Amino acid sequence: MNIVGILLAAGRGLRYDAGGQHCKLLARRSSGPAAGQVIAVAAARALRAVVAPVIAVVQQADPPGVDPGKEAAWDEAQATLRQLLAQAGCELLAWSADDGAAPGSGASIACAVRSTRAAAGWLIALADMPDIRATTIAALRDALAGGAECVAPYYRGQRGHPVGFSAGCGAQLAALRGDSGARTVLEGRALLRIDVDDPGILLDVDTPSQR
Repeated sequence: MNIVGILLAAGRGLRYDAGGQHCKLLARRSSGPAAGQVIAVAAARALRAVVAPVIAVVQQADPPGVDPGKEAAWDEAQATLRQLLAQAGCELLAWSADDGAAPGSGASIACAVRSTRAAAGWLIALADMPDIRATTIAALRDALAGGAECVAPYYRGQRGHPVGFSAGCGAQLAALRGDSGARTVLEGRALLRIDVDDPGILLDVDTPSQR
């Protein structure tokens, strides 16, 4: 089945660096299964090992709110990120506003889903989660291929990422706006729970101490 991976890599990561000068996705993981790897590249490789295509949604060239004095550093970081994600096998998609929508994870998801409307389903992953195992992603893919409407991994009772959606969720995903994410799409739908021995599904790098 044509299960498409969506890697959300358009966030500014202000909890990591409020000034917007340092892109957390280019930091190297200091420990764990992805130790030594660039955070976003590790996330991309795990997803790309299981599904194709993988659409990496990246920032616009001049994101709002970035300190004008640091735009050169930001632009350079984004260019490097794009290059690394492309080398990891991702297809790049620059987030773009639609009907005045504000940037955010919901808008990024909608942008990617609208560009892949013929997909049989989507696995939505975050580029700041480098420790997720490919075997976990494969279990989610197989569940979608087996007819699951929505699917998510659980570790010790906690739901994590990535989350999978069938084609029947496409219209609602494509209508997302802002930074709301896909939680609203799960409401009222049958969510298949897959328990995994993978703590990486809960680890996202929000601050330098988590790197």
